[in-house]
Amino acid sequence: MEKEKMKDELKTLGQKVSSLKEKITTEEATKTSLIMPFFSLLGYDVFNPLEFIPEFTADVGIKKGEKVDYAIVLDDTLTILIEAKAITETLSKHDSQLFRYFGTTNAKLSILTNGQEYRFYTDLEQTNKMDDVPFLTFNISNLKDSQITEILKFSKKNFDIDEIVSSASELKYINALKSYMNEQFESPSEDFVRFLSNNIYEGVKTKQVIDKFTPIVKKGLNQIITEIVNDKLSSALNTSVEVKEVESKEQETKISAIDDTNIITTNEELEVFTTVKVLLNDVIDVDRLFYRDNRSYFNVLLDDNIRKWILRYFDSSSNKRIELNNANRTVIEINSTLEILKYKAEILEVIHQFI
Repeated sequence: MEKEKMKDELKTLGQKVSSLKEKITTEEATKTSLIMPFFSLLGYDVFNPLEFIPEFTADVGIKKGEKVDYAIVLDDTLTILIEAKAITETLSKHDSQLFRYFGTTNAKLSILTNGQEYRFYTDLEQTNKMDDVPFLTFNISNLKDSQITEILKFSKKNFDIDEIVSSASELKYINALKSYMNEQFESPSEDFVRFLSNNIYEGVKTKQVIDKFTPIVKKGLNQIITEIVNDKLSSALNTSVEVKEVESKEQETKISAIDDTNIITTNEELEVFTTVKVLLNDVIDVDRLFYRDNRSYFNVLLDDNIRKWILRYFDSSSNKRIELNNANRTVIEINSTLEILKYKAEILEVIHQFI
């Protein structure tokens, strides 16, 4: 229950950040509107200067009186340093500043944030020297379940510095691996292509051979991911069909494959519906999602309310496209229903209008 409550509160704060980011221009506004609410959500008394210390003095060598934006003290022990920047700023510019602060205190953790992106650091590589690479990074407006699990460890109630530091190493390298693999999916490096080709090609790996295999590797990797996602969607679709077979007649009329006007709902349209359910699973109860089919387009709705339509899917002989229920009524051409997965952020903006 605690995780679910935290998840809901973080999602709500993430929505707030998204809605306010264009209106906030200063560091102070970022602190009071976005950063302090985050730490308050974690259970810290942000108005208690003995626990959540603003403008904490961290002397740096010959520089005296340099201040960190906030410091968290637990059980009379300085635990976390927080450097805050305006939401309009990118964090990479300020890593060195927090790096200087870290070495002058006994804090084992430091956080760099602009209210939307959060970077968590410790000293895995060298004691009392802040690592160059954060062990945890997240965008609060686009949180994943695995990140929420890690954030929960930083709540005042659950805080255990030994547990956090011991898991930081694993987190750091898992994130590094994910980042590396994402890069290889987009643009395979020569070393990566050479490694894979060693297992499938017995000839000499000349530059010409590597150049030949590079597009093959990229295409193969993306096909693997597409097939995995497709299998999961198909499984979800089959499960959905099985459930619908035992639902009441009233429910069947809402999402029946063939309605009383002889309009036939195709497998592709059902895949659209299932894909939207997968995308919104972390945001709402997917039982609130329905669809209605008509001769012109396929409609995905919230609460079976035609005024709360999320997207429309058009499948004509010439092209496939979706229309989003946002201010611009954005129309996106797609080649397959799986391409809808690319537009998660846009679909989330639509659903946030109604919840």
